[in-house]
Amino acid sequence: MSGHFKRPTLEEALDAILGHDIRHLQFNPGSVNVEGPLADKLAKAPMVREETDKRGMTISAVGGPANMVAPDEAQRHQAIEKLKLLTSACGPLGTSVIATCTGSRDPDSMWRRHPDNETEATWQVLRNTLEHVLPVAEASGVVIAFEPEVNNVVNTAKKARRLIDEMGSPSLGVVMDASNLFGEGDLPRMTQILDEAFELLGDHIAIAHGKDLDRDGDAGHLAAGTGKLDYAHYVALLCALPFDVPVILHGLREDQVDASVAMLRGHAARYQAGA
Repeated sequence: MSGHFKRPTLEEALDAILGHDIRHLQFNPGSVNVEGPLADKLAKAPMVREETDKRGMTISAVGGPANMVAPDEAQRHQAIEKLKLLTSACGPLGTSVIATCTGSRDPDSMWRRHPDNETEATWQVLRNTLEHVLPVAEASGVVIAFEPEVNNVVNTAKKARRLIDEMGSPSLGVVMDASNLFGEGDLPRMTQILDEAFELLGDHIAIAHGKDLDRDGDAGHLAAGTGKLDYAHYVALLCALPFDVPVILHGLREDQVDASVAMLRGHAARYQAGA
């Protein structure tokens, strides 16, 4: 994620990322270092595309967290407008993926679990939000990729597949972040949960995230390879997909990047060698 590299200019941030031999980005609009609303930042999209192309880098997705089920209707409207605005910027940025989330009914944080997340009424709110966004994405050839996350409305692979099936849109995809799939007591079933997630969602994965967890539940905030996630199995499942998937590192410090990159590439090389 470009936002993990804090530099005075976009060019310096991209050079720092490239220094770790990383060429695929989830772009954070804040990386352009422009004050003001999102629209002002996205106005720099052609410059961002020029600078990434110059370095042989690819924007695999643009980051767009949005609370699709915010209890306040005005906030939900803002989420819809944000996703529409990001959709219009994808072409100039050179990407076709927006990485987002389904959100939470918690009034203060889209990342906090709330009991109303489990209700059918909230599910219908989520569907209504997507009904406003997906036609715009479809017209632009953009994928709205949501992340199944333990604290959000879509908190399991089964719910993610239900949403995909019900919406029936080619513009609805998935951000696969294995560290966010484990609820309370789920870690002993890690292999089963990972296998099920890829069986249900594999064809719909737009990008993958790479971070780690130190326990089950809301715990996926460690550098990839430093926690409990079975990365050998996670990488094997990614490598077994019939298409390439960019893996986006986050939840780490700059001094942890090289070790996480080496870990991921090592597992991928062993899988490809049949080890």
